[in-house]
Order: sequence, then C-alpha cells, then structure tokens
Amino acid sequence: MTASANDLMVLLVTKRRSGRWVIPKGWAEPDLLPHLLAAREAFEEAGILGEAEPNAIGAYTYRKRLPDGRRAICEVTVFPMRVVGFAETWPEQGQRRSRWATLDEAASLVEEPGLAKLLWQVTSTPLTNEQ
Repeated sequence: MTASANDLMVLLVTKRRSGRWVIPKGWAEPDLLPHLLAAREAFEEAGILGEAEPNAIGAYTYRKRLPDGRRAICEVTVFPMRVVGFAETWPEQGQRRSRWATLDEAASLVEEPGLAKLLWQVTSTPLTNEQ
C-alpha cells in the first residue's frame, strides 16, 4: 500500500516545564529496543496504545537542559506507530497536553529546529508500507 504524507498524523505533547510542543521521547534503555521504547513513551506521555514500527523515519538532535543546569546534546530517533487505542489512564496524565497534527501543522508548531526539519522532510517523501 502506498501512503502519502497527508495520511499521517503526528502526536504532539507539551514539555512539562515550558509547555512547548514536542513528540514523545525518552532516554535510551539498554534492555529495550528503541521502537518499543518509543511506543512506551507514547503511552506514558499521552495514553496512546499501539505498535511502533522497527524502522525509523529519521532522527534529529536537540540540546536538553539537565536538572543541574548543564546542557546535553541528545539524539532522538523517530519511529512511526500504528495506533490501536487510547488508555483511560496513563502515568503522565494531567502533566502534559497532547494533540494530533498533520505533518505540516506539527512542523510549524514545534520549536526544535531538527524536529521541524525532519517533519518537513517526511512531508515531501512518498511512503511505502507493504501490508
């Protein structure tokens, strides 16, 4: 099946402190495959249930402020996810807002330049999904 970028939606969540729009993400864990971590973060941050694909659509870097004030450069690998449902409760419920956006809308809403660039690239790339 061939899909266009217009068929895709992006789950945006707000950062807890600043309220800026980002995508769900977490720190790498040695015993968890990256795409499974992505699905878990979508659940923890927004109550989304589904299966993340093992093949990433891309990656970006950003500067994260650590609790002690230092900044670290973080790389985020982004995975597509097939949503199958929504939880009634989830760990970070009430701590963040969430919303669905088209790729164009999401690229316009996020402030992280690397994420915006990745979303614009996906917008202009035909996607193929063999089902």
